[in-house]
Amino acid sequence: MQSINTALLSFGMSGQVFHAPFLNVHDGFNFYAVWERTKNLAQEKYPSVKTFRSLDELLDDKSIELVVVNTPSVTHYEYAKACLNGGKNVIVEKPFTSTIEEGEELIKLAKEKSKLLSVYQNRRYDSDYKAIKKVVDEHLLGTLIEAEFHYDRFTEQLSYKVHKETPTPGVGIVYDLGSHLIDQALTLFGMPASVFADIDILRHGSKVDDYFELLMFYDHFRVRIHSSLLVREPLPAYIIHGTKGSFIKAKTDVQEIALQAGNIPNTPDWGKEPENEQGLLHTEKDGKIIREYLPSFQGNYMDYYDGIYKALRLGQAPPVTAEEGLNVIKIITAAHESSRVKKVVKMS
Repeated sequence: MQSINTALLSFGMSGQVFHAPFLNVHDGFNFYAVWERTKNLAQEKYPSVKTFRSLDELLDDKSIELVVVNTPSVTHYEYAKACLNGGKNVIVEKPFTSTIEEGEELIKLAKEKSKLLSVYQNRRYDSDYKAIKKVVDEHLLGTLIEAEFHYDRFTEQLSYKVHKETPTPGVGIVYDLGSHLIDQALTLFGMPASVFADIDILRHGSKVDDYFELLMFYDHFRVRIHSSLLVREPLPAYIIHGTKGSFIKAKTDVQEIALQAGNIPNTPDWGKEPENEQGLLHTEKDGKIIREYLPSFQGNYMDYYDGIYKALRLGQAPPVTAEEGLNVIKIITAAHESSRVKKVVKMS
């Protein structure tokens, strides 16, 4: 197995939690380098990792094959473009870009350079979302009528990360938590015909949006997406109703907590949620009404990197395409426009 020399463009929370642990244990990758301007955090934990002090220096290293752009969202376009022009394959964290035009330009550039360009949408590999996907894919609820997705938190204080609280392109809860929920909805149901959104700032002193409700209109089907930073007691994360029944599921994926605790993602029970967190299925099957708890699949963010390896080494399609990342930005753009004009916005 020819390993892929991979570099991270930062080693903050995302680098330490969502990328380095998987790159370090996956046989197909070599966690080769990191861009840290002044610190040596990566090298302290992973002694073999090279530390670069500038992006140009990192891109000059010809042995680097893949770069993960896990820097603040406002920099995604600039750094992804530099990496593609530097001859690297690129993974961009969500949100893909701040604007549709930026995303389209990166997709065009990746094709011109014949390089992989993928968006890191790790929440496709959560245990709770996998349960929802099973219910939808197997048509356990009949014809779908409505769905409601929540990603709520209680974070009254402003973030210590200045870039998250500065009103710049690509910043705010719609781009942040909304990117996860929108991607999940698009993966399940495709692009809607139109959207309506209510976006607001609720926390004292905040300058960026921290609340939104987004309604996605399909043919005789509606998807409601909600996120707020002032929800102390959250509702179920997923509620789906169909002509035959309903499914209700809490957000219970355990991976992020395990990773923050320093656990290594290579154990047999990795990503297995507690049995008491199973989703409730109340539907009709074979003419009988059933009300039971549905066992969840194990979550595993490693599946994303498995897909990236197969894309680079076996020529398969990437697990998340840049076009899928761009579709999320199209929805976010329409949502902001809808909230501004207080009208339903049609998707082109």
